[in-house]
Amino acid sequence: MNFALVLKGLSNWPRSTYDQAMHSQDATTLPADALQAVAPTITWQENGHECEDVWQSERGAPTPKRVVLADDTLSADSAYRLACAGTGMLWRGDFQNARLLLQALARRCDAPKKVRRASKTNPEVTHSPQENFHLHRQAQSQRARTLSMILIQVNPDRQISLRRAPDWREAMKEAWGPAGTTGCVTSLRELLGLVGAHEWHQKGMEISALGSAPHNRIHPSYGVFSPVRGEYIQLVADAPLPSTELAFDIGVGTGVLSAVLAKRGMKRVVGTDLDIRALACAKENIQRLGLQGKVELTQADLFPEGKAPLIVCNPPWLPARASAPIERAIYDENSAMLKGFLAGLAAHLTLKGEGWLILSDLAEHLGLRTRAELEEWIAVAGLKVIDKLDTKAEHKKAQDESDPLHAARAAEVTSLWRLAAK
Repeated sequence: MNFALVLKGLSNWPRSTYDQAMHSQDATTLPADALQAVAPTITWQENGHECEDVWQSERGAPTPKRVVLADDTLSADSAYRLACAGTGMLWRGDFQNARLLLQALARRCDAPKKVRRASKTNPEVTHSPQENFHLHRQAQSQRARTLSMILIQVNPDRQISLRRAPDWREAMKEAWGPAGTTGCVTSLRELLGLVGAHEWHQKGMEISALGSAPHNRIHPSYGVFSPVRGEYIQLVADAPLPSTELAFDIGVGTGVLSAVLAKRGMKRVVGTDLDIRALACAKENIQRLGLQGKVELTQADLFPEGKAPLIVCNPPWLPARASAPIERAIYDENSAMLKGFLAGLAAHLTLKGEGWLILSDLAEHLGLRTRAELEEWIAVAGLKVIDKLDTKAEHKKAQDESDPLHAARAAEVTSLWRLAAK
């Protein structure tokens, strides 16, 4: 969705709604009626009439090139051909059969592609790590587009009028906000994603650095990146604290690092984020953990006002453009957040204060950023490295040799850079 178009369309809405849009990076946090007033629509032919509904895509995906009706008689091969051609299939059959069809499409997307054997006239092509990364992202993007072509119509009350359709109203409310006055059409794949996020939010995830169960769970919200990489959290739990008076947590997300610092005895933590969803998620987690007396949250672009003896930041690790809002926790185009944090750090540190930069070197192994560039940015910002704590990546992909980026992932090291003003 074009954000500028959203703001233009909101010009006649109450000032509070417009202000919310102006201060949010993600237009999907706006009230449902506000979004529906400016959202794109999708059209199709049914029973001799042209029908229309709002197109709902949290990923900001464009509407399909065309839309046809589909039901249980559609074969997986035919559906795959339609999806690859950019044709959306608005489902009118059994809901559970639509889920089975989506699984069948995924198997076709993931099937090994035929590779021509190398010869003198067709030598085997080798790619650099950077080229492998971009090819992998292209393939993932194409896969996402293909699997998004099975469409589900949602009624204004957030019910799905299909046989054996589940009641997902609570999950939709959590992701999309209160229901509006009209329905929408969305992809089944996105629906399954928001339902999965809803289940994660309800269950939560154990964070060993927060102590013993049951008071060690973080509940990620839809659209807020889950702290699945435990090794970087442990680095924050183990690094020596320069002070226990005050800390800033830049890009608070779920609030997990603020919670770890508070559990370690930090008297006051100020967490910042631009994303309204992240701030709401962090607030909920801090309250669940009983830390609201120690942790404050504020909407800010990087730093809050004032100085602190400890400033922590875990920016997105890969310098690439995010193709969806949820990816902004992974991809930092042109290393904008990383550079911004480094450039402003010295001015916000108290005397003898430390800045903790949590960063993976995966970008270096992929050829997206060099260690020399990072060290230069640190030096230009008037900073020096006083220590660096390292840990090996522990996630499953680091051991998955079938992963296209396995070589880089296997070599990945996550570090906590202890920085100070020169």
